[in-house]
Amino acid sequence: MPQALSKSYFENPDVVFLARDLIGKQLTTHIDGVITSGIITETEAYAGRGDKACHAHLGRFTERTKVMYESGGIAYVYLCYGIHNLFNIVTNTQGNADAILIRAIQPTQGIDIMQERRGKLKLDKSLTSGPGNVTKALGITRSHNQLSVTGDDIWIKDAGQKINTIVETKRIGIDYADEDAELPWRFYAKDSKFVSVK
Repeated sequence: MPQALSKSYFENPDVVFLARDLIGKQLTTHIDGVITSGIITETEAYAGRGDKACHAHLGRFTERTKVMYESGGIAYVYLCYGIHNLFNIVTNTQGNADAILIRAIQPTQGIDIMQERRGKLKLDKSLTSGPGNVTKALGITRSHNQLSVTGDDIWIKDAGQKINTIVETKRIGIDYADEDAELPWRFYAKDSKFVSVK
């Protein structure tokens, strides 16, 4: 049985490499006594230095962003538009504030639970495509902010999933980031239907 990715994996200083490398890995949660999991099919990288789209740009250190400055391997969960909890993984070493947003997964385990959490009667792309849908399906809330992603509640492992083609493109919904909005830091599995936008 494959081991969960280690904390040292997430301490890699290259957030763009990690965002791409996570495509095809399996994300699992054990929340409220149930296990749900899926293959990561879409991510976005955010760099603490020199990336206007990053919450920690120019060293911004607030109650919300302080978790980003911790050592990699923990969750950064924040509320977007007052509605959606978005799940990010803090990467790099302490003080660097890099993070990867998980934008979509392909459900593999606990699909009935995911459907119940999302109020969905059937399995389709919308169940776990889009970062707000991912967190709701997996049961992740802001109570999981700062939690380890290498522990017993949330973990990621290499499940041996082969992704034939990974698309690199610009991130979504960050027009405020000027030229940084054009950085090709969003990655998705070309052959998966579980992707927010192709």
